[in-house]
Amino acid sequence: MSLSHIFIFLFSLTLISTQLTTTSGVFSQQSNIILPSEQQRTEKLTHVHFYYHEIRNNKNPSLVQIINAPKNVPNGFGTTFVMDDAMTEGPELSSNEIGRAQGLFGLSSLHDLGMFMLTNFVFKEGNFAGSSLSMLGRNPISEQNREMPIVGGTGVFRFARGFVIANSVNSISTPEHFVVEYNITVLHP
Repeated sequence: MSLSHIFIFLFSLTLISTQLTTTSGVFSQQSNIILPSEQQRTEKLTHVHFYYHEIRNNKNPSLVQIINAPKNVPNGFGTTFVMDDAMTEGPELSSNEIGRAQGLFGLSSLHDLGMFMLTNFVFKEGNFAGSSLSMLGRNPISEQNREMPIVGGTGVFRFARGFVIANSVNSISTPEHFVVEYNITVLHP
């Protein structure tokens, strides 16, 4: 390859990268959106607080079991559920609904009461309406303060990362209506 061919190749690469860069960021061909440039990225620390209501009654459940555990395994290992639970500002189900917690979880430990959770917190009201946060991780349900990771999000939470502290509200929970307080801390653009 001659020196002129190398020069033409490098010049072509420079033109291509220049065409993909705009004054307000970098164009993403995969999603057809403008991403913020490295210099423009500033992260915010946001705290989100709400209550999650799991309804287990037969009349209007927000939780449905989709896989039963075999009888010969401990701790319900393998039992799996899907959910579409209300997220409210206060601990009462009648308080303002700000979104829905939608996802999948299952009992995934042979040795204790631990489960995997794949949950999308979909916000429908307030400053985060139209945005979501995604949680994926292990939930040690027998512990009072349970920490799980936030692995992403959409809308104002695009590129989010952080953690959740979940606490059961046993004082008002019943077998048919389980209430959990969620405190989420995320970094996002």
